[in-house]
Amino acid sequence: MKVLVVGLGLIGGSLCKAMKKYTSHFVVGCDLNHDIEFSALRDVAIDMEFDGNYSGFDLVIVSLFPEAAEKYIMENAGNFDKNTLITDVCGIKGDFSLRMKKMTEENGLRYLGMHPMAGKEFGGYHNSSADLFQNANFIITPFEDSKQEDFDLLSGLAKEIGAGKIVNTSPENHDRMIAYTSQLAHIVSSAYVKSPELDLECGFSGGSFQDMTRIATMNEKMWTDLFMQNKEYLIYELELLIENLNKYNEALKKSDSDEMLHLIAEGRQLKENNLRHRLGQPN
Repeated sequence: MKVLVVGLGLIGGSLCKAMKKYTSHFVVGCDLNHDIEFSALRDVAIDMEFDGNYSGFDLVIVSLFPEAAEKYIMENAGNFDKNTLITDVCGIKGDFSLRMKKMTEENGLRYLGMHPMAGKEFGGYHNSSADLFQNANFIITPFEDSKQEDFDLLSGLAKEIGAGKIVNTSPENHDRMIAYTSQLAHIVSSAYVKSPELDLECGFSGGSFQDMTRIATMNEKMWTDLFMQNKEYLIYELELLIENLNKYNEALKKSDSDEMLHLIAEGRQLKENNLRHRLGQPN
């Protein structure tokens, strides 16, 4: 295929590098920062920089923040060859995907969203890696009228660059699950580092502290966009978490060891059952 990747940040840059390393696709890179395009060309992460010619692409991967992705499609959908497949890698689908679908179809294009579940503490092209997607989950979010051939194209590409599991789900279910598995964790990490003890932790922290704080370095513009576009599902998960945290807080206030033991055991059992489920074992 001839593939255009729009936005050469962590995910876009890694997609380019992975396609060059693991596939024979012809990769064109597009970024507002032309120094990044040059770096990608120098690194052989792309075959050529985008030259303004929108024709001839089999696949366009829009790797921008949601707001910027919509703006890009709104301004450029009419420039691509008819029937070109457009995808995005945004961490939000739902209504966002409906709007993307509408804009692309009005211009004779096809649209199908995907979301690679991969990342790092720090973004940007210079942190991108050809192996970022090794064993990662790739979520693909077709509509009822999406073409099977489009799903097969994206899932095939994901497998080529190392995906461990392909998940087929609706845009709405994607947002419901991502609120719990990703967005809630980012809010917790951001709140966790706001203790005045943060600057005193050196020498007192281990793996648990690193695990809890790793993603607090998230890009605030992108994640604010993601949170606000998924606020209904995220508010539900956040309020449920606060309710559960308050149970631990009350047990401490009352010096209720039996209740604390029960709460901890309940959490342990739930996680153990989750691990067994992952391994296909009975609970």
